[in-house]
Amino acid sequence: RSAPPTGRPGAGSDAFRDNLRQPASRPWWLDMTPTVQDYDKYQNWVHIPLIDPIQRALKEAGYTNPTPIQQQAVPELLLGKDILGFAQTGTGKTAAFLLPILQQLARDPKPREPTKTRSLVLAPTRELVLQIVENFKMYAKHLDLKCMPAYGGVKKGRQVERASQGVDMIVACPGRLLHLIEDKAVDLSAVEFLVLDEADQMFDMGFVPDLRKIVSLVPAHRQTMLFSATMPTDIMALSRSILCDPAIVEVDRVASAAETVDQKVVFIEQPHKNTLLGQMLEEDPLITRALVFAGSRRSAEKTKLRLEERGIVADTIHAGRTQTEREVALSSFKLGVARVLVATDVAARGLDIESVSHVINYDLPKVPETYIHRIGRTGRAGLKGIAISFCSTADEPYLREIETLVGRTLPSETSSIGDDCNY
Repeated sequence: RSAPPTGRPGAGSDAFRDNLRQPASRPWWLDMTPTVQDYDKYQNWVHIPLIDPIQRALKEAGYTNPTPIQQQAVPELLLGKDILGFAQTGTGKTAAFLLPILQQLARDPKPREPTKTRSLVLAPTRELVLQIVENFKMYAKHLDLKCMPAYGGVKKGRQVERASQGVDMIVACPGRLLHLIEDKAVDLSAVEFLVLDEADQMFDMGFVPDLRKIVSLVPAHRQTMLFSATMPTDIMALSRSILCDPAIVEVDRVASAAETVDQKVVFIEQPHKNTLLGQMLEEDPLITRALVFAGSRRSAEKTKLRLEERGIVADTIHAGRTQTEREVALSSFKLGVARVLVATDVAARGLDIESVSHVINYDLPKVPETYIHRIGRTGRAGLKGIAISFCSTADEPYLREIETLVGRTLPSETSSIGDDCNY
């Protein structure tokens, strides 16, 4: 296999390879056994050897052509390879790892054992866990396979009950899974397939020690898949310790938003952002449903409070809220009760919200690709969308990275609170 592509800065660079290099040896992936080499021949699902029940489910779901990450990962996984995947949300990576696992579970059926599972998917948030479970149900609709989610913020009783019956797959947040293991409600000794999804986000949330503990409880003889948009040092070390001769798959970084999204930057200092946001919402009736991204849960709650002081109905969704609170907030926003939903990136992962008129970056993201995913939540289904980003002096380095990624300078203006300003 050739060295991985260099679409993302660093992913195929010498410095990146040096970080993964074992002492006094070549980069670890350069000695891998070649497997699938011609991905171009997998441009249609019918060209990928998936069993008929899965092919039917894909057809019924409207899937025609695999995405690049699916073209690369699915054939490798069907051959039994471990995978190190560089892919972000929205690339189709969930199907890339679920479909081969479903096929192998279906082709080698085994009786379900109480508290045990044959496959385990770890994800950073409850929302992503639930999204993966929904995808499982869609792809496995013609198969006799069972899946259960495990996440915090709700009582453990229902999860313990489902685990006691035995399932084919558990999709879990690391913290809740460890609690279930400690309660002897879940036993990982029969796991054959292990997936770490959005590993960099789990690193950001401090889950690496939990991940290492979970991996130590899974049989060494297994097929392992690790997906990450970026590769922090701790994730590099983790991937090297848990993957065996992995195939490296990577898709180009997302660099463009839909043409239906108008983008604009407003230069304003941090202390005045709340005032500007309130003025915009009061003066512009076209902002019918605004998704506001904040950099932290504290910023999200403070922003919501300031909006409510102005009589603007708003709610929040972030890691500090319980599952019930998140569901109520999301429902309120979808039904139009709340005009504004203030969210953090981690909590917003896996959410599917239609008819968002505006995305407002109250705090600019530190990772430029996150900007693309944020603004991609408006302008969907051919509708016009508007993305407005607040940029303080401290945010300017992040803005430069975003503009480098999108390949152009974004339209901008400077706000003077109290002066006439079209935002």
